[in-house]
Amino acid sequence: MTQKTLDFDALGITLADVFEQMGYHDTEPDDTTRRETQAIIAEARSWLHPRFCYQVMREMPVFDMGKIILRQLRGSEAYALFICTGGIEYEAYQQRLNDKGDMVRIFIADALGSVIAEKCADVMEATLQESIDKLQWQHTNRFSPGYCGWDVSQQQLLFPLFEGHTCGVRLTDSSLMVPIKSVSGIVGLGKNVRKLDYACGLCDFSQCFKRNLKFSK
Repeated sequence: MTQKTLDFDALGITLADVFEQMGYHDTEPDDTTRRETQAIIAEARSWLHPRFCYQVMREMPVFDMGKIILRQLRGSEAYALFICTGGIEYEAYQQRLNDKGDMVRIFIADALGSVIAEKCADVMEATLQESIDKLQWQHTNRFSPGYCGWDVSQQQLLFPLFEGHTCGVRLTDSSLMVPIKSVSGIVGLGKNVRKLDYACGLCDFSQCFKRNLKFSK
């Protein structure tokens, strides 16, 4: 099991990342939105502690992931199961904003939280790749329950495999993660696998953030 706690700067988040998540693809945000986004980032930088953990398994666990993901994992010699999270601190921060009813900041913080979780997963991938470089292995895309035909209820099979070492993330009865700004899933590893552009044409999940970013550009 590999676990790591990061700080905000380790994520390499830019204003452009947050604005894109907010939906500003071909337009620029107004001055108020820009100032509020900068202010929220400045706040989070001082106390944010995103975390990730992963473990490598030689045999694929018994998941019902569907043909899209299984096709992408074909040829893997091992599998990394992972959990990445913005942390309970960010969850508490969002709750404070909700209590105040500041809709502008709530919207910005929600977008930033999504970016934090995904950037944390990017750092996890880079760390994972460093660990398998000595084997001359590569890794596939990361795939998560709730996407590409892998039902979110499969989280209930994924989380017990971490034996309680889940970076502070827990599941609700409906299989949602708390803190909500978290990402979990699987990555294939091996000499004959590679990371591809996300094949949105193969997937019919219209709410996928990868699809939304791709087709809004």
